[in-house]
Amino acid sequence: MKITWIRLLACAAGGVLTWQAPAAARTEKVVYSFAGGTDGAGPAASLIDVNGTLYGTTGNGGGTGCSGGGCGSVFALDPKTGAERVIYSFCSQQDCTDGELPEASLINVEGTLYGTTLDGGSGCSWCGTVFAVDPQTGTERVLHSFGVTDGSAPYAGLIHVNDKLYGTTAEGGTSSAGTLFAIDLKTAKLNVLYDFCREENCTDGAAPLANLINVDGVLYGTTSGGGAGGGACGCGTVFAFDPQTGAEKVIHSFAITGDGEVPRSDLTDVNGTLYGTTIVGGTYGRGTVFSLDLATGAESVVYSFCAQQNCTDGAQPETGLVNVDGTLYSTTSAGGNPGCNDSGCGTVFSLNTTTGVESVLYPFCSQRLCRDGALPLGGLIDVQGKLYGTTDWGGAGCDGYGCGTVFAIRHP
Repeated sequence: MKITWIRLLACAAGGVLTWQAPAAARTEKVVYSFAGGTDGAGPAASLIDVNGTLYGTTGNGGGTGCSGGGCGSVFALDPKTGAERVIYSFCSQQDCTDGELPEASLINVEGTLYGTTLDGGSGCSWCGTVFAVDPQTGTERVLHSFGVTDGSAPYAGLIHVNDKLYGTTAEGGTSSAGTLFAIDLKTAKLNVLYDFCREENCTDGAAPLANLINVDGVLYGTTSGGGAGGGACGCGTVFAFDPQTGAEKVIHSFAITGDGEVPRSDLTDVNGTLYGTTIVGGTYGRGTVFSLDLATGAESVVYSFCAQQNCTDGAQPETGLVNVDGTLYSTTSAGGNPGCNDSGCGTVFSLNTTTGVESVLYPFCSQRLCRDGALPLGGLIDVQGKLYGTTDWGGAGCDGYGCGTVFAIRHP
């Protein structure tokens, strides 16, 4: 992954917590183990469900480019049979003008899949792209190649609102702190709507890594840095952007003490309250789940991870939450099984928003050589009573500790 420094940003700790051990771990099933090589490897993004088929991206594999390791792929998976096929392998064109290293989830707009790549494109070799793929034919086209001034490194995926695709870049723009952009689907023209770090000391936020969400015509998102919370770099923000006026407003700046820090996850709207996660911060410095009331702007830490010895309750959540009948579900990239390694290999967890009680549904690398998967970096989706997700490592498809998996776990 290109933006590794994001994971190292930390300012301090603080928060509120409760914890409850699960009565028993849920049964986890590996639906598919990636094989590397011409197959994909290292899926780091959430999946999408289109008429019963799951689609996703891998950051590696899919071809023989990029020094033989592959530059990533778009894949399709039948969850009933476990049959997987690579729809498109990136860097199939000279100099990777078709893009490379897709790290974000896809969206489906009238049968076409849209997404972003961190690198590649014709703007500059490391600036990234917005692309479209026809899942039936495997045809890929680049809608836009970034070129620094209009942004670079689009780590986040896209959302579709009124015939436009909206997204963010983590770098580039006038202040090199990222941009918020829109692409007209009819013309494929990209407009930069906002350059982050316009304000002194980046109090308006910097380096957005997460997908935007649309709530009543207003776009909400997070930045992993900046804000008025303190520290040399800032601890990140939750912001609102009005596409009609072009106005950006910071709703919350994460603080050095007693708050979460470095949010890189999508937000989830539950009846006017936004929920999200931070990688670090909280009571134990290993990340939080937070809530933010849109009516009042009040933010609170709902849960601080690593409440238990060896972080058996999970640590470092890198993705957003999915709401299923009032219970939130997600993954942590570390913690869980203390026998995995010093940091743990990640978990699937649930959170009761009324009581604040967190329960681990499954700790990864509970099987030898992590055949059940390890390091879930993407979020979960709910499909007919099952939660589906990906792990960046593990599985039975490669030698050693695997090239990643698609897994399923039934929720209550």
